[in-house]
Amino acid sequence: MAVYRSRHTLTGPLTPERVAALDLPRTRLGRRGYQPDVVNELLHRLAHELHEQGRQLDLAEAENHRIKKALRTWQTQQTRNRHEPGRERPTLVAAEPDILDA
Repeated sequence: MAVYRSRHTLTGPLTPERVAALDLPRTRLGRRGYQPDVVNELLHRLAHELHEQGRQLDLAEAENHRIKKALRTWQTQQTRNRHEPGRERPTLVAAEPDILDA
């Protein structure tokens, strides 16, 4: 993943805590600049969205781990059943054609 680099931004990965704690410099009286309330609202929104994305990523990784574990368990059971002595392998039976086609 590419990392945006600028001398005026935070270094390192953004986290909800770092964005929420960010304090942008204020402009001097009589100069143009951003309204602090709007900037703070945006920072809180960014922090919330980063937190939500992190939470969703954690859920996806947990689900991925659960599925991989279930697959490994199933594969182990299939291997044991295949190599068990005296056990016949199931045979596939072809389905009979439908009589309704006539």
